[in-house]
Amino acid sequence: MTRARSLKEVIRARAARTGERYTTARRHVLTGLTVKTLSLVAPEDPAAKTPPTPPRASKGGVSDAKSRERTGHGLDHWFDVLDRFGGVEKGHTASARHLHDAHQVPGWYAQGITVAYERARSVRAVNQRCDGEYEVSVSKVLTAATADVIKALTDTRLRKRWTESVDVELARALAASLAGAASRGVVVRGDGQGRHRYKWGGTTVQLYLLPKPGGKVALVATNSKLANGAMVEERRAQWRTALNAVAAVFR
Repeated sequence: MTRARSLKEVIRARAARTGERYTTARRHVLTGLTVKTLSLVAPEDPAAKTPPTPPRASKGGVSDAKSRERTGHGLDHWFDVLDRFGGVEKGHTASARHLHDAHQVPGWYAQGITVAYERARSVRAVNQRCDGEYEVSVSKVLTAATADVIKALTDTRLRKRWTESVDVELARALAASLAGAASRGVVVRGDGQGRHRYKWGGTTVQLYLLPKPGGKVALVATNSKLANGAMVEERRAQWRTALNAVAAVFR
């Protein structure tokens, strides 16, 4: 029997035993063979006796420690569960629902564990949503009342003071979104939270004003429908500059 044929039989046997798809079973088998080979040829290393570091979630996912605290299992356990389920092929929604319905993982943690799984399996990049789009959020806590921050955004003369130091296109898009009778401006809810949504080129911007204790307000800029990770970093830098400029108005 050739080595290739023998390997296929091992993979099929694992798939039949675990219920995994062939590709998932193949990855586990090959990983196991690699580990065994390295253990035969590698010199003894004292550091190898150190317990392996548990997987950690990338930004947007649940950490291993929090997973153990809230579900009783670490991420490695749930990653194995999702591998057997076929999480890569079935997608985010089905995977999160499987954790919640079949394993009683609380909804928020089912979502976070699924995000961490997708990061680990290279299905999703940092700052990439489950629909494939990229977005970035930047926030700044300002020592000001909500009404004063709204004025800094909407009043033409006051806005000109802080937009002189920010990206030109960012300033133009904000100004255009507030001009004309069609603009709703910053919409304030009954609980004092404010929101302004508008287009910047092919992307969407949402500005949130969230009142905080002590006469402060958090100004949050979420920029979605970004093309890629490089654009995420570019917009992150632009929004940091812009929010710092707004904050400087109230110093």
